[in-house]
Amino acid sequence: MIIGKVVGNVWATRKEELLNGFKLLVIKPINYYTNEDLKTFVAVDSIGAGIGETVLIVMGSSARKAIHKKEAPIDATVVGIIDEVEINREIKV
Repeated sequence: MIIGKVVGNVWATRKEELLNGFKLLVIKPINYYTNEDLKTFVAVDSIGAGIGETVLIVMGSSARKAIHKKEAPIDATVVGIIDEVEINREIKV
């Protein structure tokens, strides 16, 4: 799973038919431990998240299972809105 911030929406009037009805969000991954700058990506929204919210994302086959569309061309799905993240930076990884 990945933690990220919703930074935008994607509107596509023409897209794969299996994507019809899904809201698409632009996600900026967050690495709380190293503060590394990670590349944005697009995820299907399964829970009604909005811009500015911190979310939990699943990828790969889990992303398709989360929306019950195993044949859909989906790489990432938002499955939760995060209220709080607690990080202990003293733990070395």
